[in-house]
Amino acid sequence: MVTTTTLLLAAVALIGVVTTVQAQNAVPPEVPATLNAVDFNFVGQANLGAPFQVNSGRLAESNAMTPAIRDYGHLMVVTHIPVVDALNAILERKNVTPSNTLLNGAYKAMLSSLRVDAGAAFDLDYVTGQVEYQKANAALFRQEIQNGADPDLREFARHTLPKIDDHLQRALRLEAELNASQASN
Repeated sequence: MVTTTTLLLAAVALIGVVTTVQAQNAVPPEVPATLNAVDFNFVGQANLGAPFQVNSGRLAESNAMTPAIRDYGHLMVVTHIPVVDALNAILERKNVTPSNTLLNGAYKAMLSSLRVDAGAAFDLDYVTGQVEYQKANAALFRQEIQNGADPDLREFARHTLPKIDDHLQRALRLEAELNASQASN
């Protein structure tokens, strides 16, 4: 079953890939002199992604049917608030304002979709969305580690990536549990 959230997350992943390829090939005029295009792309996406995780996690805490998904949503909230704070501290020190990327609209649409979902549809959309999001997020952070020039942003990505990998593994387990539950019904 393809849901609105799944389609939106696929679009987000595509936007991230296209933006990353563009970042490697051209420097947008709004890139601060202190950041290269890869760093600037990373900052724009990470700056929106962590708050999205907090907001969608809060929805899961209150709307998910299963305790495991509610717990996962809570994990997203409590682990991403420090991530937001750490990234904001780096950006403040560097006097960098992230660009408003296309992801902003996609994240708002995904949150709106999750707000209207209920019951099993919410659980499925949230978990499927988390799997896709965490895959794309891990790729973004690996890209920064491998190709970013700013040492603070690369260290932030190195420090944060294990959490993203853990979140992906947890989301994959939840997805497998949902699929098994649906197959037995």
